[in-house]
Order: sequence, then structure tokens, then C-alpha cells
Amino acid sequence: ALSPQPESEVFEITDFTTASEWERFISKIEEVLNDWKLIGISSGKPLEKGVYTTGAWEEKSDEISFADFKFSITHHYLVQEPSDKDGKEELVEDALPLPMQDLLCMNNDFPPRAHCLVRWYGLREFVVIAPAANNDAVLSESKCNLLLSSISVALGNTGCQVPLFVQIHHKWRRMYVGECQGPGVRTDFEMVHLRKVPNQYTHLSGLLDIFKSKIGCPLTPLPPVSMAIRLTYVLQDWQQYFWPQQPPDIDALVGGEVGGLEFGKLPFGACEDPISELHLATTWPHLTEGIIVDNDVYSDLDPLQAPQWSVRVRKADNPQCLLGDFLTEFFKLCRRKESTDEILGRSAFEEEGKEVADITHALSKLTEPAPVPIHKLSVTNMVHSAKKKIRKHRGVDESPLNNEVLNTILLFLFPDAADKLTDGFESRTSTSAGNNPPPENEDYNLFSQFKSAPSDSLTYKLALCLCMINFYHGGVKGVAHLWQEFVLEMRYRWENNYLIPGLANGPPDLRCCLLHQKLQMLNCCIERKKARDEGKRGSMSDRSPSGTSGDAGKGADHSGDNPDKEKEVGKSWESWSDSEEEFFECLSDTEDLKGNGQENGKKGGTKEGNKEPVNLKPEGRLHPHGKLTLLHPGEPLYIPITQEPAPMTEDLLEEQSEVLAKLGTSAEGAHLRARMQSACLLSDMESFKAANPGCCLEDFVRWYSPRDYIEEEVIDEKGNVVIKGELSARMKIPSNMWVEAWETAKPVPARRQKRLFDDTREAEKVLHYLAVQKPADLARHLLPCIIHAAVLKVKEEEALEDISSVKKIIKQIISHSSKVLRFPNPEDKKLEEIIAQIMSVEAIIARARSLKAKFGVEKCENEEEKEDLQRFVNCLLEQPEVSVIGAGRGPAGSIIHKLFVNAQRVSAVPPLDEELRRSGSSEERRLTTGAVSDFPPPTGREVILRTTVPRPAPYSKALPQRMYSVLTKEDFRLAGAFSADTTFF
Repeated sequence: ALSPQPESEVFEITDFTTASEWERFISKIEEVLNDWKLIGISSGKPLEKGVYTTGAWEEKSDEISFADFKFSITHHYLVQEPSDKDGKEELVEDALPLPMQDLLCMNNDFPPRAHCLVRWYGLREFVVIAPAANNDAVLSESKCNLLLSSISVALGNTGCQVPLFVQIHHKWRRMYVGECQGPGVRTDFEMVHLRKVPNQYTHLSGLLDIFKSKIGCPLTPLPPVSMAIRLTYVLQDWQQYFWPQQPPDIDALVGGEVGGLEFGKLPFGACEDPISELHLATTWPHLTEGIIVDNDVYSDLDPLQAPQWSVRVRKADNPQCLLGDFLTEFFKLCRRKESTDEILGRSAFEEEGKEVADITHALSKLTEPAPVPIHKLSVTNMVHSAKKKIRKHRGVDESPLNNEVLNTILLFLFPDAADKLTDGFESRTSTSAGNNPPPENEDYNLFSQFKSAPSDSLTYKLALCLCMINFYHGGVKGVAHLWQEFVLEMRYRWENNYLIPGLANGPPDLRCCLLHQKLQMLNCCIERKKARDEGKRGSMSDRSPSGTSGDAGKGADHSGDNPDKEKEVGKSWESWSDSEEEFFECLSDTEDLKGNGQENGKKGGTKEGNKEPVNLKPEGRLHPHGKLTLLHPGEPLYIPITQEPAPMTEDLLEEQSEVLAKLGTSAEGAHLRARMQSACLLSDMESFKAANPGCCLEDFVRWYSPRDYIEEEVIDEKGNVVIKGELSARMKIPSNMWVEAWETAKPVPARRQKRLFDDTREAEKVLHYLAVQKPADLARHLLPCIIHAAVLKVKEEEALEDISSVKKIIKQIISHSSKVLRFPNPEDKKLEEIIAQIMSVEAIIARARSLKAKFGVEKCENEEEKEDLQRFVNCLLEQPEVSVIGAGRGPAGSIIHKLFVNAQRVSAVPPLDEELRRSGSSEERRLTTGAVSDFPPPTGREVILRTTVPRPAPYSKALPQRMYSVLTKEDFRLAGAFSADTTFF
């Protein structure tokens, strides 16, 4: 029974042969090197030119510890295709390890983007051991030596040929020491890092002296040293190029023009130069010692003579860009908590109790039975009087938006107000149909992906105006003020039957944002109320029981005014009065109705109960239905004028589906649900009965749901083939909804039915919804429109520049936005990501424009040169470093030279007052200014010295030696790799 325990403890045997912490540390290093398969001969092809920049670098990391001090060990390597294992490669017996060959390779001398050890030593692969915590450092010399000996032992034990480095001193100093071992050879990597540079090392001859003394070569004619030199010049002063973008002039806003900005447009571009510096690197890639002189008194290194020029630009960090600022500020609105009342001040409504009561009870007065004629009591009058009081309280100056700006915006939003047309409908068709882009245009249809609103709609324009006001005109207060005016305008239009411009006809478009749907809903209400009021005025003469033909004629006339509404002609008929009771004012109609009801009731018990008495007068006919006739009387079957189904916005649909879902699955619930859903069906049945006296359910089904009427050919007694029809199986289910509805339906034309869509109630609901929106709610509703507008703006600006990388990013923004915005209440973090992407694109385009201006791409007359410059500018945007074709003598090179010359001249001219103070002769002055060189002193000097010499003894193997030196204003570094023969020394 005890046997399993000893077995399980077998795995916990401690190996006491690795006694000390130091030995354990070494064995851990060896373990990691083994895991990463870095043991044995490293093989690979010689490196191609530029592969360090174009190739992919990867790294693997692990953690090891020396006692309780943690180190991270990282393997950096260039990803290469596996080389073909040639037999030849294996045969080279004492070939140098690959890293030693890389020390001499000249194809990748100054890579623009690489790990510092790659730049200093030219290695394609190396391992770094560094303290794991950022603030830890190996400072004492004894610890450094201990680490060095650890890696030396580990390399010796494993036969690993990859260089191993240890990071010493503080991390910011980037100090490394390391070692690389091969069969019978070893390379030591050493480093010097100083703040202040000794004078003799500022030029080539001094550096050569150090290199030679360090090699200590015993041979008397020293093998020649090959050199690569790079001098970097920085241009910070773009004197002759003022940044082209002026910040918009706020005073000019009212006039419409705002630094190229007007209402309904978004601004674009950077407010400061997005390119801060230009770095020119002049390189002599391959010089032999003695060809060139560079010492403390004279230098042959003239940048204009350098065989290679390359340029990189330094981009300003997060340049301030107008579009980005607009978006960010608008997004901040979403986080505000205040309501419109709190922002504009409640005192507005607290003057006289009586009038306040009037406002609060305005809605109930509208709905209560009123002794006064209803049109005399209007909410608008009250709200307008309240508006006057707001003005009185605030004083004109305090009002967040001044009248001029407000009127400009309102005219932009409601162009029909300027036309002073009496008939809102005509003005609407003229305004909304004016500038529609073709619907198949992909940009135009973006709104359905973003759930925003079409780019020519009122909602979209409102979003842009609010964005502009939020940025330039009083922030959140201005937004609240404009919104209040907008809601008042909506109320005014509802009461006075003026349609809202800039909205598509028809029911709310569920592809758009909820606010847009609400405005469309309000428009539907206005349209129906208007049609009803016009119908009431026009039909006073026709309202008699026998006025059927007149009615039909009117329908036709009405559709004549508005050709695109023929399909929906029923709208004007659904009810011609303002409340349901008024249907029964006309006595003759009522008697008629009672008559119908009684007759129907009498016949209800008989077998023919589903047939209507034929002696009724048909009412509410639209037109005959092709060649169909009623089954029993054989008269033509007429399509009735029906009520339109009630339009719905997405929140109403959700409410309705919740109510239906709550009814549950019981029989009673199912019955109730069916009743709720069949209101429209019942209304259509009543219209159908009124238009076709004597019809039966089969007739209705043939018109309404032809698939439920099955016809088949049968042979009657006389042998003739006749078509016999019957209802489908689902229609024959006893007491199904259709049969029930048919039995309860009375022959009532649409215009005398109870309204399916109570436009008065729905309009009041919409107006209330609009009135209670806080600026933050509004910003959330309209953010998709603003993002939509920003994407269109960026696309339009990119089209002028044609930058391929930007095209890709715009596609990503569109797909990202459509995923995020499609769902209600997207997360703030995701919205911020979209805004950041748009801002990055704006910055790239601004940089492209800045570089185009600096390199004079547009001014260039020679087409070929222009194309070259354009290509050069595009490369500068996308690549870390771009080589200049033709160096200082090519088209781009000569422009860069001019930029430096101009900057030098400007810096050499003393300020004017100083000039006046210096009473020197003009000749003296000319001499001092004439001595200005074309280029400033180099900001950075980099030198790589290489040679192959036997070391340490004359009979040792000839091995590669290399030293890299970099000198900048506050930094001097020497990085040396010195190889020695470990067999013959």
C-alpha cells in the first residue's frame, strides 16, 4: 500500500552536483540555449543589401534568476528562409562562425530601424541577458565580470555560436558587454559610453589611432582598414515655408465662410506643421584608409560630395488637427450629465405662476374636451411667450447663440423657411430632391452601415451644426440653445401643417439613427394631419350619403398633385376629422350605418351570414381589380381605399414585441396577441365590405391573400371543364382569426373608421421625446452622423492626395465603425478608437501636404521630375528612411540642399537692431556673412572601421575586427568587436 509514495517522490530529486548559485545560473543559461536550439554550428547565407530593414525581426524571451535576482533572457533574430543544406557548406572545415562573418559584411551598415546592437555590430542574431525589472541594474565591476564569465562558461559548455550579451549599468545607457565563441576563435564585444567626448576622437584620424592601438597588431605593414562614414544633418527651421493652414477665423463664421468652412462642412487639416524636422544622412559607404583626410584642422568630408544621401522626417507628436479636435470635443458632450433646463437656467420659466401653469397644462388642455374651439388654444403661443421671457431674463448678450448665428443655422437647416411658401409640401419636394447624390453611390449608402442618416438629410445637417456650435459658439450652452430652438420649430411645423424638409417620404427608415426615425415619424403625422385638414375643407360640399362618385374622383385628383404618392393615396382618407366622435356628425351617414348593422345582425343567424345585403351603396372604392368579379353577385371586384398601417420607429417596435412576448404562450394569451395584431386586417375587411356590397370572405381572400384561395379544374355534370375554388386549409380551421374578424367587420369605408394611426397622439409623443433629450443624449444620437461625415471628409481629402496606405486605413475605419455603430449604446472605448483612427488619417494627409509644399511638388514643371518628387514624398511618409536618387545632384537632393542653404542664411543674419549697432563697413559685413557654409555642423557622426588581422600573435589566424563610433552633441559611444585566436596565441 505504501509503494506509490516513493514513486511520486522520484521526480523531486535534487541534483547536488550543481552546488553553488553561480553554477545553477550557468546551467539555466545552457538549458535555455538548448531549448531554443542555438547549439552547434550556425549556418546561413551572406546577407543581402537592406535586409535588416525590409526583413522581419522576431524575439523569444524567458526568465532566469541568479539567487533571487531575476534576469530576462531574450533571443533576437532576423527571420530567414531555411538555407539549402549544401554539401559544400559542411566541408569548409574551419569556417568562421556566422556572427564573425557578419562583422565584416558591408551591406547593412546603418539600418534605419533596428535594435541598437544590430546597428553597432551588424549582427543578424544574438541573445541578451538583462535585469528583469526596469529599475534594476548591474553596477559593480565584480558583478559584471561574474556575469561575463558565466556566459563564457555557458558558451564553452554548449558549443553555441550565437553571440551572448549582458546588459550592465542603467538601462537608459544601453551598455552591453558580450562574447561569441567558435572553434578555436573568440570575439569579445566591448563598449565605451561617455557624456563628454575627448577632443582627439571627434575626427577620423583620432578614431583610427584608438582602433589600431586596441588591435595591437604585431605585423608591421598593417593591413588596410576599411571605413564607412555617415554624417547626419538636421533641418529644423523651415523659414521660407509658413504652414499653409490658418486656424479658422471665428468672426467670419456668421458670413458663412470660415477659413474655408461653412455650416454643414467639417474642417480639416493641422493647425501646426506636422513635420518638425528633416534629417539628412550623407554616407560614404566604402573608403580605404589614406584616401580621405579628416583631422582636427581639415576635412575632406563635404556632404555634397557624399555618394549616398538618405532622408528621414521627424513627425510632430500628435499635431493639433481641426477635424480631430471637432470630433473629440463633440464626443466629450456624450459624458455631460446636465439637462437642457439646467444649462439654460430654470429661471426662464419662473415668472408668473399663472403663465407657468398654462405651459404645464397645455397638453392636457389639448386633449380635454374644450368649450373653446380647439385651434385657438395652441401650445406654440405659450412656448413662444415663454421664449420671450427667456430672452427678457437672460438679456440678449447672455443668450448663448447670437441671433445672427442662430438665423444662419436655422436657414441652413430649414431652407423652405426662406421661400415663404404657403404650401409646405411644394417647398419640401423642391428642397429635398435638389441635391441628392445617386442612391447607388457607395458613399451615400454609408448611412445604413453606420446607422446614421443620409448625407443630405436634416438630421445629418443638424449633427454638423451642433458640432460646429459646440466647438466655436459657447460649447454645451450653445448646443442646448440650438436644440431648444429646433424643438420649437418642430412644434410650430406640426401645428401649422408644414412638412419638415430634408427627410425622405414614407414610414421611418429603420436603417437610420433613432432621432432621424423620430423626425420621419413626426413628418408622417404632419402629412396625415395636413391631408385630413385639406380633405375636411374640400369635402364640405361633398359630404352626403350619395357622394360616392365625388369621393372617388377626389382620390384621383389628390394623387394627381403628388404623382409619387399614388400607391399611398389612402392616407388622405383615413379620417377627415380631428377626433373619432366627429365621424357621426352627419345624421344620414349614421342612420345608414345603423341600418347596415341591423340588417347584418338579422341575417347573421342564417346560413348565408357571411354575405352582405346587396342593396347597400358601395363606398370608398379605389379602382376595379383587373378582371376579377365577386363570386355571388358577379359584379366587378373593387379594391377599396384602405387605411395605411401605422408607421413605427424602432423603439415602438421593441415595445410592441415586448408586450406581445409578455402575453405568454397560453391559449388566452395567443388569442389576445392575434386580436392585437389583427387591427389592420379588420380595418381592411371593413373597407372591402363597404366597397363591394354582397361580397363574401372568399372574395376578400382572393384580393388580400391569393395564396389562400386554391383553384382547381373540375368537370361538371355536363362534361365541361370549370374552375372551382375554395379556401386553403388554414382558412377552414374552425373559428380562426380571419373568419372571426370577417364576422365582426361592418361595411365601413376607411374615412369613417376609427384611425389605426392616431397622428395627434404620436406627434405629441415625438415632440415630448425631443423636448426631454439632454445635450449628452443628443450627442450620442448624432455621433454616428458625425463619424459618417468625418469619414466622408477624410475620403474626399484623400482623393486629392492619393496615398495608398490611407486608402487601406479608411477601409478599416469603415468596417470597424459599421460593427461598432450598428448596435445601440456602443462602448465609449470603441468610439474613442474610431475617433483616434480618423485623427491618425488626418495627420498622415496633413504630413503629405506639408512635405508636398516643402518639396514644391506642385510647382515642378518637368512632368518626370514631378512624378519622382511625388514618389519621394510618398515614400517619406511610409518608410523610416528614403534614399535620395542622385544624392546631392538629383532633383530631390538639390531641393534639400536649397532648404539647408536658406536655413543657414537665416540663422546667419543678425537681428536688425544689432546690425545698426555694429558700425562696420559694408565690406566687413559681407565677409562675415559670406563665410556661412551650406550645411550646419553635423548633428551626428557615425564611423565604422573594419579590418582582418591575426591576433594576438603574428602566426594566429587572421580574424575580423570592427569598431563602431557615434558622436552626437551629448553622447559619445565606441562599440568594439575584437576577435582573437584561442588555439595559436
